[in-house]
Amino acid sequence: MAISYASREVTRAVKANHPGLFDRIRRLPWREITLDHHDRTRAHHRLEIRRLKTVAFAHLDYPDAHQALQVVRWRKDFTSGKLTIERLYLITSLPPGTATGPQLAAWIRGHWKIENLLHHVRDRTFHEDDSKIHVGRLPRIMAGLRNLAISVHRQDGRTNIAAALRCTARDCRRFLTALGLTG
Repeated sequence: MAISYASREVTRAVKANHPGLFDRIRRLPWREITLDHHDRTRAHHRLEIRRLKTVAFAHLDYPDAHQALQVVRWRKDFTSGKLTIERLYLITSLPPGTATGPQLAAWIRGHWKIENLLHHVRDRTFHEDDSKIHVGRLPRIMAGLRNLAISVHRQDGRTNIAAALRCTARDCRRFLTALGLTG
């Protein structure tokens, strides 16, 4: 996950696929770090509480990283009664004091919205996770083509990408018309 601020990469999620970095950030003394932002929302039949903590560091073996962030989300589903707690770790190239806790939280939530809009469609409609293309640059090229298809259909005013793809499959000129390549 990357969030743009003044056209440069600012915040990146740290996941278990980077085990050394993930462990170093996860083992920071988060209990001793003060809370920068707290948010509580009630929507979609659930209560969600998000807490954000940031800590500056001198060196963490990652280019241009100046701060580590921890986001803890509690979700209580009112229909099932299920409670889930999720901890996310991020790093940012922003120097301390450049952005407030609420600003960072808003950027992170805004990016999750984009992630959900794009990646959910790529996963559910295009079944990207089931792709057999794993060699060289082909996975990135295919992701770019999927993004292009999604973007063209969204610019054409379509909200249901699966329905738009079915419609385009019946008449391939619709895609060219949406791109402005035919009259």
